[in-house]
Amino acid sequence: MAMLNPIPTEKIIERLRYENPWWITKEIPNAYSSMSKRLYFDLFYPFVLERTIKRALVLMGPRRVGKTVMLFHCIGNLLKEGTNPHKLFFIGIDNPIYVNLSLEDVLTLCKESLNLDNLNGCYVFFDEIQYLKDWERHLKVLVDSYPETKFIVSGSAAAALKWHSTESGAGRFTDFLLPPLTFQEYIHLKNLDHLIFEGDIQYGDKDIEYCLAHDSKALNKEFIHYLNFGGYPEVVLSEKIQGDMGRYVKNDIVDKVLLRDLPSLYGIKDVQELNRFFTYIAYNTGNEFSYETMSRESGIQKDTLKKYLEYLEAAFLIKVLNKVGVNAKRLKRITSFKVYLTNPSLRTALFSPISETDQEMGNMVETAILSQWMHREQLDLTYARWKEGRNEGEVDLVLVDDKNYKPVWGVEIKWSNRYFDKPQELKSLIKFCETNKLKAAVVTSIDQIGMKETHDLRFTFLPASIYAYNIGEITLRMKTNN
Repeated sequence: MAMLNPIPTEKIIERLRYENPWWITKEIPNAYSSMSKRLYFDLFYPFVLERTIKRALVLMGPRRVGKTVMLFHCIGNLLKEGTNPHKLFFIGIDNPIYVNLSLEDVLTLCKESLNLDNLNGCYVFFDEIQYLKDWERHLKVLVDSYPETKFIVSGSAAAALKWHSTESGAGRFTDFLLPPLTFQEYIHLKNLDHLIFEGDIQYGDKDIEYCLAHDSKALNKEFIHYLNFGGYPEVVLSEKIQGDMGRYVKNDIVDKVLLRDLPSLYGIKDVQELNRFFTYIAYNTGNEFSYETMSRESGIQKDTLKKYLEYLEAAFLIKVLNKVGVNAKRLKRITSFKVYLTNPSLRTALFSPISETDQEMGNMVETAILSQWMHREQLDLTYARWKEGRNEGEVDLVLVDDKNYKPVWGVEIKWSNRYFDKPQELKSLIKFCETNKLKAAVVTSIDQIGMKETHDLRFTFLPASIYAYNIGEITLRMKTNN
């Protein structure tokens, strides 16, 4: 058998020079510098600069949310701040040319290509690290061997990244999650900040500072567009991709994650079954499921279903919400739960764009609002559902205080103006508030805004688009202050 020729060293060095054009031009390629930065950039960049703690920085997140672009923006900033271009290295691990090399080998070639004696003061960016087997072990060794070098890595098969980085990288890695685009970032990326102004709303007996819209019809038009195309920065900025959203997202997100990343990381045998299951969930995003109905409708055994749900959640494709009863107590046995896509535009990609009068609109709005909350990883969100005799009730979103198991707030997500005129019809929400001694709650609408009183309760009505915008805005502000 003929031996396969290893790739000659000079070919790999050529590739490194191609990936790092700033070694000569002193700037990042225009394709990246011309793109707007995500609002999350200002949160991430300080971790890149942090050199007193000897840790690698791990940028995680779903595919196509802009991780690679963010790494290039970091390199661009470092260059602007006067970092020597020869101290900045970018290596895309998904390129087959590096397949038989360890991270250490690649670093050695970086040094050779620039005739450097050492890597002190260098910043090394490894993109798509999950393509390297046992990457976390390799990275840990580098962090220990090169204390004067900063390592920043990105990766998207989040499940692997999360598990591995907690076990073997303890104390060596800092994790940063980059979620799908929030509605606030979408408005910012499209240069539509002029649609928003700072005002205040009444909640209970308080006035709260809140971002409001000058023109709710214009904001709603963008919100529908966000539901259909908004989770991915590239899609937002390209009408060409929007015209062929199915192919773009399917090829790039669904096929790569479902058919390649997850099966290879978890040894999933029946890839088509996983794909069918995901499509079934995507179509029903925002619905309540039980393992029984799921198993019956999909023809997949319960144990396999549980595994699939776990994988899909770890890969940032879905979010599972557990329920509480009318008194916000956790249920002993988890028999039913809600499943949401982490990003409503995934549904559009698999099926077709929706318009504001479609009956799926309610579930899509709920999915979008939940996806804004995803950026607060530590929040324990649930929904309430109960049955007492003939009375059934449900509240879409409930935050329970972990310490005393009491609900902090409840939100009823509607794509309808009807309840603004008839708040007394919100029977489930009224019952829930009375049971838990809550004096106020939020109800979303299409475009009605204001406070309504019923049964000694105060309901603050907000357009769903405004509510979604503010969750993103408040989250970012909280993270910045932390």
